[in-house]
Amino acid sequence: MSEHNMYLEQLNRYYAVWRENNLVYEEWAKAHGLSETGLWVLRAIYYDKESCTQKKISEQWVIPKQTVNMILKDFEKKGFVGFIPVQEDRRNKKIFLTDAGKKYADSVISELKELELAVIGEMGIERIKQINDNTSLFVELFRKLRGKNK
Repeated sequence: MSEHNMYLEQLNRYYAVWRENNLVYEEWAKAHGLSETGLWVLRAIYYDKESCTQKKISEQWVIPKQTVNMILKDFEKKGFVGFIPVQEDRRNKKIFLTDAGKKYADSVISELKELELAVIGEMGIERIKQINDNTSLFVELFRKLRGKNK
């Protein structure tokens, strides 16, 4: 097999693994009554209790603002979130979990975290470090080399 074909084979494997990774989170979220995007929005609010805004979620998770807004409206309708205007910028609102939202998020996010930590425990810390290091390198090189191919 030529080097070019080996590269293509590994690239296709990378795509398949990437899609499968997204799928396992999508399936997990669906089993808990959420979309995958809804899961990431809930997680963002849960962990950023001090300064969570729609803009921040959109930028951090690379989710369109309109999508974040739709999810937040759904969470608000369910009584999970509330909003407080940000003093420095009245156009932005700080998002907070209501008591019902905290209870819901505690159960969902803690269950997800336990599962993820169990997976890492099975894999071993060195493997997860390698995944993170190699994925970071791929992103860094992609950004660097894409400029050369314009």
